[in-house]
Amino acid sequence: MAPEPRSSNPEDVRMALRAARLYHFEGATQAEIAAVLGVSRPTAGRLIARARAQGLVRIEIVVPDELRAQVHTDLERELEAAFGLTEAVVLGDAPDDSPASLAPLARAAVAVLGRRLPAQATLGFTWGPETIAVATELGPHSARCATVVQLDGSLTSSDYQTGVEFTLGRCADRLRANPVRLHAPLYADAATVVALEQDSVLGRAIALGRTAEVMMFGVGTVSTATTLFEGSYLDTALLDELRGLGAVGEIGGRFYRADGTDVPGSLAARTVSVGLDAIRACGCTVLISGGAPKHQAVLGALRGGLATILVTDIECARWLLEKKEGARP
Repeated sequence: MAPEPRSSNPEDVRMALRAARLYHFEGATQAEIAAVLGVSRPTAGRLIARARAQGLVRIEIVVPDELRAQVHTDLERELEAAFGLTEAVVLGDAPDDSPASLAPLARAAVAVLGRRLPAQATLGFTWGPETIAVATELGPHSARCATVVQLDGSLTSSDYQTGVEFTLGRCADRLRANPVRLHAPLYADAATVVALEQDSVLGRAIALGRTAEVMMFGVGTVSTATTLFEGSYLDTALLDELRGLGAVGEIGGRFYRADGTDVPGSLAARTVSVGLDAIRACGCTVLISGGAPKHQAVLGALRGGLATILVTDIECARWLLEKKEGARP
C-alpha cells in the first residue's frame, strides 16, 4: 500500500515524528506520549498512525544470521495465504525414512499443540511414524487435554508394529488425558464395518473421533513405500486400482485425489476410521509431513481442506508454493 500524502506543515511532521520516536524507540505508551507532547491520548494515537501512514516510520523484521537456516516466517505466511491455513511451520531439513529425521517436525508439532490444544478438548490421531515421533517428543508439561482417541483401526494379520499402543499411551500420560482405543482392523468387509460402528464400545470410539476438537496426522503415499503396504493392509493390485482412480495420498486409510476429493470405489465402505469429511469439519487439524516422496500427498490434502495447520520442511514448502494453483480460496 502506498503511503498517504505527507503533510507540508513542518509542525505536523515534527509532532508525528516525536510521537513515533517515543513509541517505537523509547517504548512509551500512548498516555505517556500524550503527557510529553501536551495532547490528548486519542491525538497521540493518531500521530503514531500518521507517522506510519505517511512513510515516516520504516519497520524492518530481521532474522538473526545464525537462525536463517531454521526460521522461515516469510514462507510460512505465503503458505497460509495460498492454502487458507491457520498456521504453517516450516523447518530446515527434510525428513527421510529414519525416526530421528522426524524429530524436528515432531518438536514443532508439540509446540503447536502447546498453543492450540484446549485443556478440555479431545485430541484424535491416526497411527504412523509422524504421530509416533510427536508422542516421543511430548514432555510432561507440553500441553494438556481431556481425551486422546485413535482415529483409525490398526489390527492386521501380520506382525507389523503400528506404534498405536505407544502413541496412545504416551499421549495420554503426557497430556494427562483419558485414552480411548479403537481396537479394530483398518479394513474389513462393509457389513463388518457397519457392525463395528454399532458396537457399544467401538462405536463410541469412532463417534468420539469424529467429533474431536483437534486432530493430528501424517499422510501416506500410494506406493509400496507406504506403511499400509508394509503392514499388509494393501497389496499391489489394490495400489494399482487406487492409482487408476486418481489417488495421490491417504489419511487414516482413506484415499484422496490430487484436488483433495475422496477417491471413489468400495474401499471407503470397508474402512474403519474417521471419514475425510469429519477431518474437513474439524476446526484444528495438524498435518505433520515432509520429504520429497510426500509432496504430492501433502498438496492434495491442502487442496482438499484436510489440514488447517501444516508442519513441514523448506523443500516441501517451496514445492507447494510452486504448485499452489488449485489451492483453497
